Amino acid sequence: MKNKIEDLRNHLFATLEALQDEDAPMDIDRAKAIASVANVVVESAKTEVKYLEVTGQTQGTGFIPGQSDDPGIPRLGTPRRALK
Repeated sequence: MKNKIEDLRNHLFATLEALQDEDAPMDIDRAKAIASVANVVVESAKTEVKYLEVTGQTQGTGFIPGQSDDPGIPRLGTPRRALK
């Protein structure tokens, strides 16, 4: 997958920086549009995680890191009670 949550964070921080640019600040409406789309992406990711939890699956789309062979890192979709 090309776009990951780290990319979203980078875009949002770039938006914050652009808003603070004293010479050429980003248009507020554009920043609001970026924030709105980012919110939809985040809600989609939350839905994916919830789906993985409910179905017990561990393989997501890769948007959120969580696929690891390290037993100390919980995999996506791992039921919370199994993490104790």
